[in-house]
Amino acid sequence: MPPELGPDSIAVLSGPTFMYSDSVGDVPAGSIGGLVHLDTRLLSGWLLTVNGGRLLVLRSQTLQHYSAQFVLTNADLPGLPTDSLGVRRLRYIGDGFRERIELVSFRTEPVGIEVRLSVEADFADLFEVKSGVRDRTARIDRRRNASGAALVFAYANEGFAAETAVRTSIPPDRVEGNDLIWQLDLVPRQRWQLDLHVPLPPGLGVVEPVRGDIAEVIHGRVNDPLRRWVDDRARVRSDNPMLERVLGRSREDLGALRLDMEIKGQQVMLPGAGLPWFLTVFGRDTLITAYQTLVAGPALARGALLALARLQGTRCDDFTDEEPGKILHEFRSGELTRTGVKPYNPNYGTADATQLWLILLSEYWRWTRDDDTVRHLRDNALAALRWIDTYGDRDGDGYVEYGTRSPEGLGNQCWRDSPDGVCFSDGKIPFLPIATCDLQGYTYDAKMRLAELADGPLDDPALAARLREDAAALFERFNRDFWIEERGGYYAVGLDGDKNRINSKTSNMGHLLWSGIVPADRAEQVVRQLMSPDMFSGWGIRTLSREEHRYNALGYHLGTVWPHDNSIAALGMARYGFRNEVNRISLAMFEAAEQFGHRLPEALSGYARELMLFAVPYPTACSPQAWASGAPLALLRAMLDLHPVDGRLTLDPDIPQEFGRMTAERVRAFGHCWTIEAVGRTGYIRLEDV
Repeated sequence: MPPELGPDSIAVLSGPTFMYSDSVGDVPAGSIGGLVHLDTRLLSGWLLTVNGGRLLVLRSQTLQHYSAQFVLTNADLPGLPTDSLGVRRLRYIGDGFRERIELVSFRTEPVGIEVRLSVEADFADLFEVKSGVRDRTARIDRRRNASGAALVFAYANEGFAAETAVRTSIPPDRVEGNDLIWQLDLVPRQRWQLDLHVPLPPGLGVVEPVRGDIAEVIHGRVNDPLRRWVDDRARVRSDNPMLERVLGRSREDLGALRLDMEIKGQQVMLPGAGLPWFLTVFGRDTLITAYQTLVAGPALARGALLALARLQGTRCDDFTDEEPGKILHEFRSGELTRTGVKPYNPNYGTADATQLWLILLSEYWRWTRDDDTVRHLRDNALAALRWIDTYGDRDGDGYVEYGTRSPEGLGNQCWRDSPDGVCFSDGKIPFLPIATCDLQGYTYDAKMRLAELADGPLDDPALAARLREDAAALFERFNRDFWIEERGGYYAVGLDGDKNRINSKTSNMGHLLWSGIVPADRAEQVVRQLMSPDMFSGWGIRTLSREEHRYNALGYHLGTVWPHDNSIAALGMARYGFRNEVNRISLAMFEAAEQFGHRLPEALSGYARELMLFAVPYPTACSPQAWASGAPLALLRAMLDLHPVDGRLTLDPDIPQEFGRMTAERVRAFGHCWTIEAVGRTGYIRLEDV
């Protein structure tokens, strides 16, 4: 959360747009709050005062992801004793940013009141909001419109342009600089209402907005596209209210984070990565979230596949790390990107999104048997395969490595993408290029899955045979080169530029189980490492073992607990039959979510549960965050051991006693809806739409 806005800061969001404020509804100038749309901050200051004093919060909260209510009163001011006013701010993001200010006087005699709204628009790029904002004042033009009911800020630089118009339902009595001022004379019980509107331009990812009068939106009396989308997803009921609440919150959050794109005239949806910094199209995050949520429906997976295929690399570009066949890392549309300062239009600095795209294509087909979409994406799949075998394998040793060519590129291009996210046990940082273990697992899985598609809808048995031979060779080579016998036996996190094993113990071993590259006779050792006290905090598996030199319970990839990481490990453990461990992870994750409003944040601190007694969030975790929101669905699938196999669903439940009986309704597979019921180790699947 933005620290200057306090621990009770409020965010409303819709697609690639969000407004962050403090609990009063204000955005003090100089904070990292404000209204951000398509990576540009349109409002950097939004401060409401009455008679020169800020208001006091009685209670404020979000109502839907896109709406919030702030109930306020006044402090003791000259001529206005404490609690003389009742003030309410209603806010939503839909067809623009809208806010209503309602004010009622509880004085027993007439009173004069000055209402002042101070507005700032710095047009900062989101990358700057996180670090340091360049002063654009000299290029920002401020004016009032002809009627006097709108204050307009306009900015232009090197072909990039943005505008913020603050429209008011009542023209202000005067304007002082960037302050809009209304002078009121209120009799007892008199109410005053002001509506404010900041239009938002269309663009990539903007979803179908909610529209209507602010009060009607707040009270849910208008057509709500988000509600329609959420109600169309699978729903879980359980004897345990915690399970229902956490999964319900996941449905809501995934709906809030969805983005829209048009692909060849067809509208598709895909998940953006997370609030506040990552409300955009990503490769890795979007693909893993889509995989996690297939159990709830295929729409996000199909949207992710089509959108990322549309933006697949076609040429070599050092600045963006683009290569033919490569799936992007991140797409941005702010000024720094549009003017060529930052390489995000799009950026291809990831070594795993290409394999994950192939894995998702396979999993989507397994759940839908949508041969047409797979055939439509055939060329993209073959281009992705060529990238793996050529550009991905930089030195021809059979492993996918990464090493950025861009001066703005990420040093680590796996999911552990912080500067020290990959390190030796003694803390040393390896030099590039690096072949991390998870990349090899994903590559193995991608080739095995693409072979299945080659045998099926792609109708290319020669390709299928070649891919299985490649995967078998990678399996043998990987288990020779990455396995370390010392310290109980485990897999190195990677190989450095000299092919030395990077010998720290990490949660990436869980990804290897998920991919199937671990031999059956080593799986127990891997699971034992992951569930040891040095790696399992009691809330989940840490990213880095406490044995390692750089371990830090608050380090981004150095000891924190990531829900998506744990959900992948749980799916891997279920694959190898370690169901008790799946249940330990799942129960811990759901109990952690219960402590954060039933929502799993991006990451938890790695403090031991028995020491702290309650879960501690990572200080700047995104919330909601897509693959954290998808984690409960993946954990549910792991507990059910639910799989689509040859056009039918298979089920082998092992449900913790604490969850009791659970029922999943409207589970979509093969164009039908199914109901799944399970308790303990028994369950059944029923076709609903016969």
